[in-house]
Amino acid sequence: MESKQSRPDANSSLVPHSWSTIASKVVVGVALGVLLYVAHTAFVPVALALLFSLILSAPVEVMHTKRVPRSVSAVLIVVLVLSTMAGLVAVMWTPTQGWFAKAPQTMATIKRRIQPAATFMSRVDELRKNASNMGATQPPASPAVAVASESAPALILNVTAPAVAEVLTFAVVTLFLLTGGPPMLARMTAAFVDSLQSSHVLNIIEQVRAEVGHFYLVTTLINVALGVATGMAMWAWGMPTPYLWGALAAIVNYIPYAGAVTTLLVITLVAIVSFDTLGQVLGVAGTYVLLATIEGQVAQPLLVGRRLEVNPLLIFLALWFGGLFWGIAGIILATPVLVTLKVIAENAKTGKSMMEFLGPNDQTPDRDARLRKLARRTA
Repeated sequence: MESKQSRPDANSSLVPHSWSTIASKVVVGVALGVLLYVAHTAFVPVALALLFSLILSAPVEVMHTKRVPRSVSAVLIVVLVLSTMAGLVAVMWTPTQGWFAKAPQTMATIKRRIQPAATFMSRVDELRKNASNMGATQPPASPAVAVASESAPALILNVTAPAVAEVLTFAVVTLFLLTGGPPMLARMTAAFVDSLQSSHVLNIIEQVRAEVGHFYLVTTLINVALGVATGMAMWAWGMPTPYLWGALAAIVNYIPYAGAVTTLLVITLVAIVSFDTLGQVLGVAGTYVLLATIEGQVAQPLLVGRRLEVNPLLIFLALWFGGLFWGIAGIILATPVLVTLKVIAENAKTGKSMMEFLGPNDQTPDRDARLRKLARRTA
């Protein structure tokens, strides 16, 4: 009898403990989210540096095996990457500046081309305003308040100073992470969790570095191919500055779904301005849709594989919350964070539930085999 009576007490003592554990995790998660949102200026360059260090650590480690010091190889790699980015900006700067200079004429042309639809939408908007204003009294006009204008040098300094500080922070942190390498990250991670050993953490970091590095290497090659194909297609259709739209397609394609939609909208608007016939506009848009479909439905699954595929709903939510919290940097980091979490779950003993949560909707195991068989037959 005593043992029977003691069982409910034991079970009841476990329930508050479990609920308190869940509540503490929720509180910690909310506090971490608030901290990341409020202090995003400090965290964004560090997070970007961590991502780039994972991607660039592969060539640094290869040079380290050739007895090149990590510090020397890290400096060379970072300088090469920053120089490549600066070169891309320089190449795209002149045509982009030209399109910005022609923005008023471009908007006037677009407005003239879509005048029927704009007229219909304006009438609908007028009806909505008239319906909302019926019976409403007009508030008294507020007196105009003079706003002190800021001088141009001060305005430029206020805009560029934070950007320069973030770029320097990003470069310095990336250098330190590449110089320390995976062993430094393993020691730092194991120091915060008593149950983890540095060797186990180092193994997981190596797995993450290899998988994420391979993913971005293959994705970069695919994006470059998409950019070249897009530029050639735009040149064939007679689009102005075709290399600019190829570069745009390659760069923004790192953002899943949103990148392809952005490129499609931009080239469609440019086609509306540049061409007089609807057939040419539809041809430009349809050509890019075909290229993006081949890239997303054939090239990515065939070359990247299913290991790093993530549920599209989670990608969309990650892009939304990443943009809400950290802006452009959050959108850039959204997909790598999900990919890293999936790689960690694949290499963890208790990561099966996380893999199921992050996995894609289509769990058919023979899809990749069918794609490879189709590629061999085509070759």
